[in-house]
Amino acid sequence: MVEDFLREYAKLIVEFPDKIQVQKVDLEDNIIELIVFADKIDTGKLIGRNGKMINAIKTVVSAYKVKDLTSYRVTVKSIE
Repeated sequence: MVEDFLREYAKLIVEFPDKIQVQKVDLEDNIIELIVFADKIDTGKLIGRNGKMINAIKTVVSAYKVKDLTSYRVTVKSIE
């Protein structure tokens, strides 16, 4: 559910929405890393000036912790 939200939200921000992919990686007990893969041009848009966009995304995703007691880490990586 969180991955779907993150994928659809990222598609609204970027220039090449068809290249957006979200990968879920289980790190430890109750810690999940969500990796957003985007085009090289779009990584800057997802991070935003001074990291404001990615911090806003992380804030919304962290709200899911209330629902399922899982901590989420969000990372943006570019597709070469």
